[in-house]
Amino acid sequence: MLRGLLLTACRWLQDWSQALARERVPAPALFAPAGPPTYHKLQRVVLAEGVAQTLFQEFTEHRAGPRGDEEVGWVLLGIREEQEVRVLATLPAGADREAGVAHVYFNSTAQAVACRMVRQGQRRLGIVGVVHTHPGSLRHPSDGDFQGDSLWVGRLRGSEGVFGIGTADGEPHHAEPLHAEPANGQPANGKAAAYPEHLQGRGELCFCWYALGVGDKRYRRLPVVTAPGPDLAWPLHPVWESIERHAEALDGLCQQLAGVSFDVLSGAQTLVMRIPLANTHDTLRIVLRLDEAQFFLDRGEELVAVDPPAGPLDQAVFLVLAELARQRHATAAEPVLAGKR
Repeated sequence: MLRGLLLTACRWLQDWSQALARERVPAPALFAPAGPPTYHKLQRVVLAEGVAQTLFQEFTEHRAGPRGDEEVGWVLLGIREEQEVRVLATLPAGADREAGVAHVYFNSTAQAVACRMVRQGQRRLGIVGVVHTHPGSLRHPSDGDFQGDSLWVGRLRGSEGVFGIGTADGEPHHAEPLHAEPANGQPANGKAAAYPEHLQGRGELCFCWYALGVGDKRYRRLPVVTAPGPDLAWPLHPVWESIERHAEALDGLCQQLAGVSFDVLSGAQTLVMRIPLANTHDTLRIVLRLDEAQFFLDRGEELVAVDPPAGPLDQAVFLVLAELARQRHATAAEPVLAGKR
């Protein structure tokens, strides 16, 4: 799991740093920022209700599926505050994960692409941690988890990460789900919690939460609460197989082309990629499904189907772009050539 997660984190942080460099502009001294935020040791993790729902729902579905005896996991995206992390999105390990009863390696390329998709409208989001399940009753990260986690937490904001362990060994006091964020330090229902503050339970399923920072010798239990809000990456989950199928090509295209954006047609389980064309208002629209890629030239009021030669997705994209550039230059040259005649 950690091998794939480290690749995802490194790739995402590199893209994020390059984006910051492009976006940085001189500012008057009067409006200069006071400096980087000061991070303290995490005091709690705040999950959006949609994130909690995703974890419990997909854990349940995983256990009922053909690979239910394997570990499974999610990368967490969110915002690091001074003393807490707000988790706002989940990225699944994916169908192409390598997993067994004691390990899970994430599909790092698909998650790197998905990070870009989620951050289109949420630039503050970053990787804040990871959740994975244990098939037995070990509710604490293992020694192997520690060896991997301690290698990459230094790359996170605040040099500290959030880690969740899911198990299916619930006891009666785990049946009550964790509700809304407490007000004035009191539980939302006015009653004392019947389970440890670092544990979420729903039926037989539970997630235990921990923090680990650079130089820590062990994990710390981390109190968890939920707050209203969706899982910002949930629209990607129904099309995750398409993301995985085209991940290598999409990753390369995002790195080589400017202005690439994505939309999800959730009802049709379809991923739409848009590439703006230089010196025009036109856009190349690519509709992606599992085994199909359809190309369209979007001219605003007109949508023209494009039929590229068969081949890999990235190759087809560049062939279409080259042909469109050739046509544009040929059209621009016609009046000059006519004048010479």
